[in-house]
Amino acid sequence: MHTLKIKNIETEIIHVNHRGNWLFVKLHAEDGTTGIGEASHGRDDERVKHLIDTLKPDIIGVNVFELEAFRRRFFRESEGHTYHTAFSGIEQAMWDLVGKALDVPSYQLLGSKCRNRIRLYANINRATLDRSPNGFARNAEQASAEGFTAIKCAPFDGVSVSDVSKGTLTSAIRLGIDRIRAIRAAIGSEIDLMVDCHSRFNSGLIIQTAKALDDLNLFWIEDPVPLTDLDAVAHVSQSTSMPIATGERLRTLTEFDQLLKRGRVDYILPDVKHVGGLLGLKKIAILAETTNVKVTPHNPSGPIATAASVQCMASVPNFGILEYAWGEVDWRSTLVDPPEQIIDGFIELSTRSGLGISLKSLKTKSS
Repeated sequence: MHTLKIKNIETEIIHVNHRGNWLFVKLHAEDGTTGIGEASHGRDDERVKHLIDTLKPDIIGVNVFELEAFRRRFFRESEGHTYHTAFSGIEQAMWDLVGKALDVPSYQLLGSKCRNRIRLYANINRATLDRSPNGFARNAEQASAEGFTAIKCAPFDGVSVSDVSKGTLTSAIRLGIDRIRAIRAAIGSEIDLMVDCHSRFNSGLIIQTAKALDDLNLFWIEDPVPLTDLDAVAHVSQSTSMPIATGERLRTLTEFDQLLKRGRVDYILPDVKHVGGLLGLKKIAILAETTNVKVTPHNPSGPIATAASVQCMASVPNFGILEYAWGEVDWRSTLVDPPEQIIDGFIELSTRSGLGISLKSLKTKSS
């Protein structure tokens, strides 16, 4: 039996922009190697750091090869988002260490690869500070020019409860529709276009809105209604012409099982940073495979979570497409070695050991 024990654990917060930071985890093994993971977007970075520090005495001495035992001991479904994020960052780093110890990429340990590259979509939302239709269109056009063949926007951020309660297409909703139409006009009909609604609608109103978008051939509508009502999710899915994607807020197998059984959705969006790392993501993908649902991971993340998602999705037959945080910072490529290789909207699958990347010195970017 292989044994490689954890000797120490560190975290580092990298300031990104007004939408948050990236929090990286470094696991140091007894043989001197280091594994890396990402625990960003845990809602409270300092709390994530505190939870990792709290877990540290129990983690030191753990054999990184005992991944399932580690999950059974520490991943409790009853814990909240912040705890699951802390756990997930540690778990990713364990996979990185195991791959390095065996000198194989992580995908090899997850059932080997189904593909040599991973299709990405550019999420332009965080980089779009000019929220006019033209502002959305410019960034979509730029992402398309860079080779991305799929683009996601979140055009309904101005929609409020009062808009929804009126049961009609208010000015805020119509502005969102104008933004989507401007994007489609800018990128043409060949580029796939996703629309994220951030659960701001009820079923009746999103069905109305979807009808107004029917001619735009959307790739999917994401989070149309809150997941607190899975019957409403199923109703929307059955009443609109375009596919429905949801699930980024879910973290446990139980939650995804309920969604897959009752929600009747086409795509699910688990996030490697919150569902328990690579093993959690793989388990959810297997669940989805039984219902012919595609896995399209939520990933408005830094380069480590992206690398972890790529390694896992390489092994998943029912993978669809992976989110990429487009245009957030111009120094992203300086954080890791080698830099992400994105060609024609695909990220190339690394054959290096573990997650396939290493962190460079972060001190110049740290907040």
